[in-house]
Amino acid sequence: MNRRHFLVSSAGALTAASAAFSSSANDTLRVAVIGMGGRFGAPGMGRGKDHINTWKGIANAEMVAICDIDDAQIAKGLKLFETNGLKKPEVYKDFRKVIENKDIDVVSIATPNHWHTLQTIWACQAGKDVYVEKPCSHNIFEAKQI
Repeated sequence: MNRRHFLVSSAGALTAASAAFSSSANDTLRVAVIGMGGRFGAPGMGRGKDHINTWKGIANAEMVAICDIDDAQIAKGLKLFETNGLKKPEVYKDFRKVIENKDIDVVSIATPNHWHTLQTIWACQAGKDVYVEKPCSHNIFEAKQI
């Protein structure tokens, strides 16, 4: 097989594969943002705000839930949704309830660092795709568990 034939064949295969994936029954990613709070008692929202602002710009993503243990931070998250004209999300205080929800595809984790590893593992075990802030772990052992 010469290089030209290989490239033409490969391009055809990629086109067929992308058509198959683009016609998926679930074209929209349903996202839950975990952690609305600030860092070290800083006023305002922390990385959760950045996650919301990033996900809202992704065409095939819909933020359907937020989760935080603090009612004040949940209120800030809901206000951010409202001011950006986004559909009101479901609200959770318990991360475990988020990953039990079969309608959520992606978990976007913006919690304090010491929660990153465990929440990532639990979300993966529940079949969710995960975006987690760095550091994803405190040490190599935790990273290997992920």
